[in-house]
Amino acid sequence: MTDTSLAGRKIAILVASGFEEVQMTDAQKALIASGAQTRIVSRENGLVNGWHDNSWGHFFPIDADLTQTLAIDYDALLIPGGARSIAKLLDDPHAKRIAKAFLKGNQPVVAFGDAISLLAITEELAGRTVTGEDSTKEAAEKAGANWSEEDIVVDGMLVTAKGDAQIGAALDALMANVTEYAATLTDEAA
Repeated sequence: MTDTSLAGRKIAILVASGFEEVQMTDAQKALIASGAQTRIVSRENGLVNGWHDNSWGHFFPIDADLTQTLAIDYDALLIPGGARSIAKLLDDPHAKRIAKAFLKGNQPVVAFGDAISLLAITEELAGRTVTGEDSTKEAAEKAGANWSEEDIVVDGMLVTAKGDAQIGAALDALMANVTEYAATLTDEAA
């Protein structure tokens, strides 16, 4: 039996060249298999380049320009890690705007590894418990977050994970959050 628990749900995948390819592709496959529509959102021109192991990976087409993307148009946000990608996103005011809007609106977010740095600059991490790459601990704590050494942390609609080994568990948590979020939207509309 096919899992269609996310049928009709739109998931934004926020990246810049240098993102951890496996974190994006494995997540994208699982989300699509659950019926979700995934959209790669970036400032890159036409294609974005992943990072796989210790070298550049594949190119992926951009579905939406970051400058024209609004959180309200999506049901969830996925941010793969990758030092190169996150460094570029940290310098982009639109990336901060999108991440902040998702967190402030209590929409489902999953962030891997280095992506915690992007969440830290949103001013929306205070009081939340997060995990990620050890290199992001200081930024998270400075932003008021509670740091956990766990491999994956679910804090309400925010799911943070250290890396590739947690992709499956992080996506399970994200899918549950998207289902819960969709139910609240239905309740509000009723």
